[in-house]
Amino acid sequence: QVQLVESGGGLVQAGGSLRLSCAASGRTFSSYAMGWFRQVPGREREIVAAINRSGGSTYYADSVKGRFTISRDNAKNTVYLQMNSLKPEDTAVYYCAADRVPVTAAKPNYWGQGTQVTVSS
Repeated sequence: QVQLVESGGGLVQAGGSLRLSCAASGRTFSSYAMGWFRQVPGREREIVAAINRSGGSTYYADSVKGRFTISRDNAKNTVYLQMNSLKPEDTAVYYCAADRVPVTAAKPNYWGQGTQVTVSS
């Protein structure tokens, strides 16, 4: 089992940047595929980016390609989401997720509590 804690959300102007971090508990972080999801009220949670266990393979939603970068540091049990050129439509609660299978394949079993990102126009 793994516990996830996100940080780094906040309020930023359009065009700005934020970096989200997700710290994981346990000694088996490198055995989990990781991902970032986001949700706005009234809409389903959607995947933003995903990364495999080694960090050698990544996935991005079309809406964030070229602007967001997911990365992980297995020595620090942490996954990151660097968000550049932010747009008002990126406003959402961002969740970190983990599973032993790719998070793009099925709903992940482990979730953080979420961190709010608000982009003002």
